[in-house]
Amino acid sequence: MSETNESVEKQKEVMEKYDPESGVRELTGKIAKIVFILLLSFSVFQLLTSTVYQVQAQILRSVHVGFGLVLIFLLYPATKKNRSKGKIAWYDIGLAILGGGVGLYWPLFYEDIVLRAGDMTQLDFYVGALAIVLVLEATRRAVGIPITVIAALFLAYAYWGRQMPSFLVHRGVDLDNLVQSMFFTTEGILGTPIAVSSTFIFLFLLFGAFLVKTGVGQYFNDLAVALAGKRTGGPAKVAIFSSALQGTISGSSVANVVTSGSFTIPMMKKLGYRREFAGGVEAAASTGGQLMPPIMGAAAFLMIEFIGIDYWSIAKAALIPAILYFTGIWIMTHFEAKRTGLSGLPDEDIPDKKEVLKKLYLLLPIVAIVVFLASGVSVMRSALYGILTVILVGLLREEKFRKIYVATFAAGFVGFGIYGFLQGGFSILDSIIAGTLVTIIVSYLFDGNLKDTIDALVSGARTALGVVAATAAAGIIVGVVTKTGLGLKLANSLVTLADGQILITLFFTMIAAIILGMGSPTTANYVITSTIAAPAVILLGVQDLAAHLFVFYFGIIADITPPVALAAFAASGVASSEPIRTGLNAAKLAIAAFIIPYMFVLSPELLMIDTNVGEVSWILFTAITGMMAIGAGLVGYWFRKVEWYERIPAVLGGLTLIYPGLWSDIIGLSIFAILLALQFLVKKDGLGVPVVKTTRQDA
Repeated sequence: MSETNESVEKQKEVMEKYDPESGVRELTGKIAKIVFILLLSFSVFQLLTSTVYQVQAQILRSVHVGFGLVLIFLLYPATKKNRSKGKIAWYDIGLAILGGGVGLYWPLFYEDIVLRAGDMTQLDFYVGALAIVLVLEATRRAVGIPITVIAALFLAYAYWGRQMPSFLVHRGVDLDNLVQSMFFTTEGILGTPIAVSSTFIFLFLLFGAFLVKTGVGQYFNDLAVALAGKRTGGPAKVAIFSSALQGTISGSSVANVVTSGSFTIPMMKKLGYRREFAGGVEAAASTGGQLMPPIMGAAAFLMIEFIGIDYWSIAKAALIPAILYFTGIWIMTHFEAKRTGLSGLPDEDIPDKKEVLKKLYLLLPIVAIVVFLASGVSVMRSALYGILTVILVGLLREEKFRKIYVATFAAGFVGFGIYGFLQGGFSILDSIIAGTLVTIIVSYLFDGNLKDTIDALVSGARTALGVVAATAAAGIIVGVVTKTGLGLKLANSLVTLADGQILITLFFTMIAAIILGMGSPTTANYVITSTIAAPAVILLGVQDLAAHLFVFYFGIIADITPPVALAAFAASGVASSEPIRTGLNAAKLAIAAFIIPYMFVLSPELLMIDTNVGEVSWILFTAITGMMAIGAGLVGYWFRKVEWYERIPAVLGGLTLIYPGLWSDIIGLSIFAILLALQFLVKKDGLGVPVVKTTRQDA
């Protein structure tokens, strides 16, 4: 077996172990073709209902869930040991048929269900109960046990409300009422999470699948090596840079780790990095990818519905915290590399920078998405235009047809421009879209290049299955919270426990978000934490966006927080390192992530809320300076070794710089200046005795 094949097998093994969404059957023959057609149909259905064919919300969501259930039961076996078997068990075929029936129930009986206005028939009850059971089982298979258990516990809480402790007690929800609210309203399985999954999220997953087909993932690695490979600790910085880029299109910390980590971790180990440190760098950087706009693990689109603000405001607010997060990891990695004497990559491992930069056009789709969103284009249209841009960029990679495609695009652009002008209005955006569509059509007629498009549609639908299950289960959780008022009860309990103190409430909320986020994918993670933990912070007067980003951050950071740190464990699988130590290294490197959320809650200017450039610049300056001091204190190296009695004030000074306030900034900057001066004025002799530098030779 070649080294490349070994690498692919290693990736597959790690993904199946730590990412339930990757544990699919290896199908062959007719059943593989059937599943392929179903996946393609799923994507085509979603594209049609997003563009030319509008359907009722309940019908769209129900069919979306139905497709997900059918495909999950066909692709995901009941147990891990059956993954390698190409055959599908009879009971899985039966479950898939039942799942399809559940998905078609709303389209077939829509008018009757609406006219009954909440009065269920016996058949309604059985279908609704079956939907709940199938969603829980599909979630267990495709997403994992943690969120399945949480959803089941919430259902139990709704039913046995009268038996709960006093601070959680409610009058209880009878079985008929529970089933009715879970499947025959828009507050349960067919609620907000699945609404977002069936619209925004699916289209952006397709966007990511098309990007992968253009080879943009490998380009992220090449660009990162070209720009950061020669620097001190180059391979680690490549991991940070490439993972930040990868995270803009990835919806999973684990997938991000395995995709970029299979390239960066061996590179780090080759140059002498400890296994646990190499895995920790990749895990911390890959997890941060979920915090990086524009996609943010699809949670940004859920925030639109939950908070009720536009997408651009969310992406803009998340940008500075994300930059601070990666800056913190970069600083920690830089000091560690200096402490251990690790250099950059050798020249032969660095790609030609000019050749790499020539392919910058591969990033155009991501730039296009941001431009569309910033210009006020709706989220769904931005995703659709983004997909068209990816296809166009993919065509431009084919050198033998590039001139033809450029000429075709120009003809389409000019032709529509003239048509628009004659009709009384010229739109640059419409002309670009027209040119793109004409180019795509000509390419298919001229080159017959349909395979990559079909593969991307199938890949996008397959990626969406875990999200469908997770958001359907999350809908159960949201439905119970809405029905019982649990969110407010838990919020009041947290605030009471913290005696109304904002910092203590934030700390308790952080712990709750980390625990709730363990083992959950990004979308489900955010739904759970925003429903249960965020209300406690909002109750104390914190702005909705800051509160939701606070719990979102800590829900994501659960992926690198032992004892259940899936991203770190996946990195340890690639690095062949000890999992808990890898997790501890990742948490240490990502220390900024444990501080930044407190910063933007206490100082909303970081989220660019009601602020100006001067305020934001000062906060950024003090925050980065503070993280530099904390990094030096934790790693134990700056310009020279930092002794223990210097490390403590370094960390304390860094914290005071990060905490917003004039006096805290003055104290922090004073400590920072003193420590910086000592780094240059005092060196250590061989016995570790301080020696004051007095001459240039000593320096």
